[in-house]
Amino acid sequence: MFVSYGFIFFVCALVIIYYLVPKKVQWVLLLIASLGFYASIDVRYLIFVGVTATTVFLAGIWMGSLRDKCDSVLEQKKEESGGKIDRAEKKEIKRKFASKQKAVMLVCLFVNLGILAITKYTGFVIINLDKLLPSADKISVPNLVIPLGISFYTFQAVGYLLDVYWERCGIQKNWFRFLLFVTFFPQMVQGPISRYDDLQKTLYGNHKFDTTKVGYGFQRVLWGYFKKLVIADRMAVAVAALTADSSYYTGGYVLVTMIFWAIELYADFTGGIDITIGIAQMLGIDLAENFIRPFFSKNITEYWRRWHITMGTWFRDYVFYPFSISRPLKSLTGFSKKHFGLAFAKRVAVYLSTLIVWVATGIWHGAAWHYVAWGLANGVILLITGELEPLYQRFRNRYPKLVASWGYKLFMVGRTFLLMCCIRLFDVYNSARIAIRQFVRMFTDIAKRPVKISELMDMGLGVYDYIVIVVGVVLMIIVSVCSRDDVSVREKLHNKTPYAVRYALFLMLFFATILHGMYGQGVDAAQFIYNQF
Repeated sequence: MFVSYGFIFFVCALVIIYYLVPKKVQWVLLLIASLGFYASIDVRYLIFVGVTATTVFLAGIWMGSLRDKCDSVLEQKKEESGGKIDRAEKKEIKRKFASKQKAVMLVCLFVNLGILAITKYTGFVIINLDKLLPSADKISVPNLVIPLGISFYTFQAVGYLLDVYWERCGIQKNWFRFLLFVTFFPQMVQGPISRYDDLQKTLYGNHKFDTTKVGYGFQRVLWGYFKKLVIADRMAVAVAALTADSSYYTGGYVLVTMIFWAIELYADFTGGIDITIGIAQMLGIDLAENFIRPFFSKNITEYWRRWHITMGTWFRDYVFYPFSISRPLKSLTGFSKKHFGLAFAKRVAVYLSTLIVWVATGIWHGAAWHYVAWGLANGVILLITGELEPLYQRFRNRYPKLVASWGYKLFMVGRTFLLMCCIRLFDVYNSARIAIRQFVRMFTDIAKRPVKISELMDMGLGVYDYIVIVVGVVLMIIVSVCSRDDVSVREKLHNKTPYAVRYALFLMLFFATILHGMYGQGVDAAQFIYNQF
């Protein structure tokens, strides 16, 4: 898919044709290309994405018509009453129409989240039920179709549905345009999860060929391929070896596994996002950034503001905030205030909302208990961090010079990196039990299982591979450091570097990707880690 020759040819041909066709039909070409891309993987996927797009589109139209009808009824009542409506009557009319809008929204929400739940989590539920049933009553797991990127396009469509319900965005009245919003092919594999109000500004526009913008996009695509093929896929070989025999690779090797997995995951996921955003940029379309130097974060809260940003903001806006102000939680907060005091009551809302969001985030990542454990671990540590914030603040006030020093900042960054690596043990080992065991044995077996160079060389990687990885990681760090002021390296090179130097650097990156990339059997879209979500 993204790393196949066919996909590269598809994108190149699309970009050429895109700027040759009349500008008013560019979005139509994108729709055809997106549906063709999705159908080429499995034509059955079109049914699922079509149902989601159609139901959400119709729900948006319906809610809009109810809103218009409410305004019409109020205007009519105003005329009948000589220019003034009784406040109670006006409130009642609005309440009735609001109730109908809510019903439409809830039904549509139930249908689409139901499709997601059935396709993605039926097997998980049945497997866990079977553990509780006698052998004779075991339920067989059905072989259901799980559409590519169903979590991403469902969340994107649901975000639009809720934004329309809350009147945060306009209503798209062209089904084909809305279908393009849901199916825009670069983000189907692994996001980002776009908001309609942001994406529609450039998705449906008329775009002239812009050498600079197309060049920036192409460079970003190449940078994504470099991270994916040169670093992530190479690192994946060692990670697979380390996790395949977790009972042998304990002690210091658990720390190695954590760090290797962090490198692989970052290079893989950000590489895919670079390809996605770069392709969109070549087409004149702006997608939201999904990563902003997450490994430079000084605490876990900052980390989650920088990592997988669109997912985090989606859960914040559509789960955390609505749940925290819901009637049941308000009732619980009131009960807690009455019986346990104001301080406890304030924590109830925050604690429950945070834990629910992180359990949901874990389940979103995958139908397995280790993902639930991963989500809970993040939620609990975030809550502990929040509780300790007053203590941290007193420390910062007492030692301002120390806090401002580079040494302390590096310590904070390193501490956060290692903390996130520890939480990722649930992810890399695909088992909560094994992850906890490995975490403990990282300390208890450190003397018995020190890291040996000879064993690192016996994991499918040689000296050459490790040199390539180190050079690649150093290059990623340099690029991140140079982008700290939110101006990309591409723009800095374009503004301050002669063309010959820029061209030479581009060629070096191109040939580095060609010469040092990991190719061969198994190199396909499934290797993008977040493709499974």
